[in-house]
Amino acid sequence: MDAFSSSFLSTLPPSTKLRSPVITTTLRSTSPSPYYAPLPYISSVRIEEKPPTSTTTTKTSHQPPPQSPKAWPPPAPSYASPSVGAKKRVEPRLSTMIFNTFDDIINNFIDPPLRPSVDPKHVLSHNFAPVDELPPTPCEVIQGSLPPCLDGAYIRNGPNPQFLPRGPYHLFDGDGMLHSIRISKGKATLCSRYVKTYKYSIENQMGSPVFPNVFSGFNGLTAAATRGALSAVRILSGEFNPANGIGLANTSLALFGNRLYALGESDLPYSIRLTSTGDIQTLGRIDFNGKLFMSMTAHPKIDDDTGEAFAFRYGPVPPYLTYFHFDANGNKQPDVPIFSMTRPSFLHDFAITKKYAIFADIQIGMNPMDMIIGGGSPVGTDPAKVPRIGIIPRYAKDESEIRWFDVPGFNLIHAINAWDEDDGNAIVLLAPNILSVEHTLERMDLVHALVEKVRIDLRTGLVTRHPISARNLDFAVLNPAYVAKKNKYVYAAVGDPMPKIAGVVKLDVSKGERQECSRMYGPGCFGGEPFFVAKEPQNPEADEDDGYVVSYVHNENTGESRFLVMDAQSHNLDIVAAVKLPRRVPYGFHGLFVRESDLNKL
Repeated sequence: MDAFSSSFLSTLPPSTKLRSPVITTTLRSTSPSPYYAPLPYISSVRIEEKPPTSTTTTKTSHQPPPQSPKAWPPPAPSYASPSVGAKKRVEPRLSTMIFNTFDDIINNFIDPPLRPSVDPKHVLSHNFAPVDELPPTPCEVIQGSLPPCLDGAYIRNGPNPQFLPRGPYHLFDGDGMLHSIRISKGKATLCSRYVKTYKYSIENQMGSPVFPNVFSGFNGLTAAATRGALSAVRILSGEFNPANGIGLANTSLALFGNRLYALGESDLPYSIRLTSTGDIQTLGRIDFNGKLFMSMTAHPKIDDDTGEAFAFRYGPVPPYLTYFHFDANGNKQPDVPIFSMTRPSFLHDFAITKKYAIFADIQIGMNPMDMIIGGGSPVGTDPAKVPRIGIIPRYAKDESEIRWFDVPGFNLIHAINAWDEDDGNAIVLLAPNILSVEHTLERMDLVHALVEKVRIDLRTGLVTRHPISARNLDFAVLNPAYVAKKNKYVYAAVGDPMPKIAGVVKLDVSKGERQECSRMYGPGCFGGEPFFVAKEPQNPEADEDDGYVVSYVHNENTGESRFLVMDAQSHNLDIVAAVKLPRRVPYGFHGLFVRESDLNKL
């Protein structure tokens, strides 16, 4: 490792331009760090959005998309505009003030945020604290130079609540915000914008939270009943219409059918685009001409060879799992309901091969009895359940050919990749296995994710498992051209503990013995999910690891964030370029690199 990893930003003074969200009350701190002073313990207040320095939009001559985004009432043009932060807030209606009073009673007396996992003072501390929108702002390349193959944009999604919560709040509950670094001819521009979901737009107009928090608002029968009743009254009064979507679009992004989507598994995709200046625009909620219902996974799989996208949705009522795919033009194909999934399971991710789609029925699922009797979350664990893997033909018309295989102790949250072996008579699955799965939603710092290679012989039913690394690794990616094909290299985030990420590890999964190299970010420095960008994506002769690994990294000692570019072929993932960002980028979830040629098609 070079000196950079151990002294990342350590020689620079805290940024005088860094600021916390503007709030209407006093924040208090118990941290000696000069960065933490304005942020850690946040009271129940709301963010005052700052007007961007520029509201210029760029017109393009691209062909219109095949489906116009769905509009929702009221059709305020400023919601779809990058200048949303400049919109003057309206005075709340009397009914809204009354509903907010009842909401405060629930939050303060019936279901206060007592547990750390739902206490906003804990969850939104330090670099998990929300930030304002940022219009396109030039960045400084302070080390090396940005390679030409990075012309395009790296965009990362994550939760960033528009209003600081008054009651219980889970990390998964924040409004989606996209942080995009647009790169062109060695120069970089950072932009941060909310995904203008229906939820965001309604609450922005109301000036306060209206929708209940799904992961934190229904812990226990009393809390669920009171918040459910209040939401029902809000709906009847016309404050919002759940048919227009209740999701956050805060999890990931996907590019298929010449469209870029912001995704969250509780809603339909939201179409977005980047302007030539690097600004981010939300085009609208997409139901694929009425063919996509309710929701879609935030982890669709894109086959680089065919351009097809494979996806699913899951829910608390039968069919608990529904599988489907999109052709290369982005047209949705018919649903395949999976009724052999006999109870609701938490299906966050899956995998595909050239012949099959692979689902994991794990020990996390819908657990209403635990909510009613024990006061817990409606999503919980069942330690008596035996996890299993379901394999269905990739182009199945129905579930008649699905097969389920018991895999005791294997709990998959994120899949890495899968491929066929033995002429399609076996499949291999790469994924982190979540140990201590009962802590997944409550104490992520106690979770250890062990990357495993699972092989299933479809003729004999024999399941074999091989650990790849003993380290705590998740948020793993590969060269996107190798999705559904046998790959050799994996780039995974190092939990220290999760959800904080202390570095990135490169694994060689082709060898029986453990082969890995790593880049640790240094004391007080934490990053996010890495992403691999190939140098020559159109060159079939290029090595699988011929490219760069990129990520946002934040220094908690100085309060500064950087965008790092690492050489994927070097033993220590050497840093070839570092970009100083104009303000901090909070920790988030999943990202995507979109090449300039693809941005021009949006």
